[in-house]
Amino acid sequence: MADQVDTNSFKNGMHIELDGKVWRILEFQHVKPGKGGAFVRTKLRGLESNAVVDKTFRAGEKFPRVHTEVKNVQYLYEDGTEAHFMDGETYEQFTVPTSDLEDELTFMQPNATVQVLAVNGKPSSVQLPASVELTVVETEPGVKGDTVSNVTKPATLETGAVVQVPLFVNVGDKLKVDPKEKRYISRA
Repeated sequence: MADQVDTNSFKNGMHIELDGKVWRILEFQHVKPGKGGAFVRTKLRGLESNAVVDKTFRAGEKFPRVHTEVKNVQYLYEDGTEAHFMDGETYEQFTVPTSDLEDELTFMQPNATVQVLAVNGKPSSVQLPASVELTVVETEPGVKGDTVSNVTKPATLETGAVVQVPLFVNVGDKLKVDPKEKRYISRA
């Protein structure tokens, strides 16, 4: 019998199998109403479809647990349809469709080390570090004295990502950027 997990042991980021598909638990909440049985409200993201759905389950309901593994890998390059990676331990190369990594690819540089989430042995998604350092390649010229206002302007980074930056940032500046929230943190 496959490893089972019930609603009482749900955790954010856990993967479960539901209706033959793999889902990632984004958030969950145990609810015990005054009348009736307890239940669990969840927000799930389908790994194949990337769709986010709200589902409600009875407390104690069981699901097959999905084996997940996180590996440090090196991002090599992107050829238009697939992103190529290399496992740092085995030196095996593998690919992930670029359509699955649209948000992450704009913050990844060739030869960067990233974490790949493998679900049942198959690469599924990329987890970027909390911050990455990238160089500004295009933005409006900075203005001296505009260092304290919270007004921002768009800046294109070397990977093609566009983030809002303070007015004093110029072309050639190296910035620390949060790839998850797509926002400027500081100069590097």
